Amino acid sequence: MSMIVVVTEAVPDRLRGRLAVWLLEIRAGVYVGDVSRRIREMIWQQVDALAEDGNVVMAWATNTESGFDFVTYGKNRRMPVDLDGLRLVKFTPDQAD
Repeated sequence: MSMIVVVTEAVPDRLRGRLAVWLLEIRAGVYVGDVSRRIREMIWQQVDALAEDGNVVMAWATNTESGFDFVTYGKNRRMPVDLDGLRLVKFTPDQAD
């Protein structure tokens, strides 16, 4: 079991309801819980199937240099990058319309 955090933005209510089945919503769109790898992967499948045009990030504790890993779904100005095996986040500037 490991602690996970899921942060959602602009996702459908049905996904928020599904996340609330396994995790505790501690703030609007922020979910935490202690789940197995199998449940974490199943939750991510639900995100992939139901998030539509929203965006989601899931982070969990693991045995890496940083002590955690994460995945993202959807468009966001913060994009994951791999730098010699270390996962970092690249922040892209806002595009003027």
